[in-house]
Amino acid sequence: MSFSSKVIAPFNAIVGSAVVQHLLRAADRFDDRMGSQFGAAITYFSFLSLIPILMVLFAAAGFVLASNEALLTDLISKIVESVSDPNLASTLEKTVQTAVSQRTTVGLTGLAIAAYSGVSWMGNLRKAVRALTRDVWERRPDEKDNFFVQALKDLLALAGLITALLFTVFLTSIAGAAQQSVVSILGLSEVAWLAPVMTITALSISIFANYLMFLWIYWTLPKRKFHRGALIKGTLLAAIGFEAIKFAMTYLLPQLASSPSGAAFGSIIGLMAFFYFFARLTLFCAAWIATAAENETLGSTLHN
Repeated sequence: MSFSSKVIAPFNAIVGSAVVQHLLRAADRFDDRMGSQFGAAITYFSFLSLIPILMVLFAAAGFVLASNEALLTDLISKIVESVSDPNLASTLEKTVQTAVSQRTTVGLTGLAIAAYSGVSWMGNLRKAVRALTRDVWERRPDEKDNFFVQALKDLLALAGLITALLFTVFLTSIAGAAQQSVVSILGLSEVAWLAPVMTITALSISIFANYLMFLWIYWTLPKRKFHRGALIKGTLLAAIGFEAIKFAMTYLLPQLASSPSGAAFGSIIGLMAFFYFFARLTLFCAAWIATAAENETLGSTLHN
């Protein structure tokens, strides 16, 4: 065997392996069915949805501050003290006072816009996931619903996703707090080998919480049935990838904020990057699940 054959043979073996071939099929489907463009659309609607959410939060803060004059005065004074630019400090002060005085209007308007933008966001996520998972690019006639029926389905799906997200946050927070409490009660805080064990445990709990959220997405949004093994492995891939994204953003955001331009736009850029990577990961793993060899025997059986 020649030297070139010895070098090329292992490479061909790797490329020809089932795992690599599966990744190539998923990447090809992701690219062919405009996964990047869908990801950008989801990012846009994600960022747009933050505005009404902030309106609701401002209104909620307004109700709290309206009944507590001391807290309102203290908040305004801290805003003025923390901002060096007097014009900006004055603008922020007026914003807080407006949120307090118009809290009912701001809250109701925010809720209405949040419902509309949330349904639009869920509709785009649903369309993107289905486009990446169905056997053909075109939408089938049996996937079309009445506009109002589909809007109601998207609203219920959004409520389900928010519930799943809140449950994952609750699970992660409670598990972390309980872990720290147990260690403190047992007096094991000084045990050196316990730190990596706790880190691995917390990471595992976080990945499991991510897994539940992605499982809900891949189980309810596609209008076809997947092989159980492919669904489990694809969801686990998404859960681990999402944890990697969170870790990367935790490291990168302080780096962005360290520069003068980053201090002004770093949080916005970081937030948009987070949404974009989340959308791409969700859609790529959907394509990975759909292109699994195990699904070839299932065809495009509908499940909802």
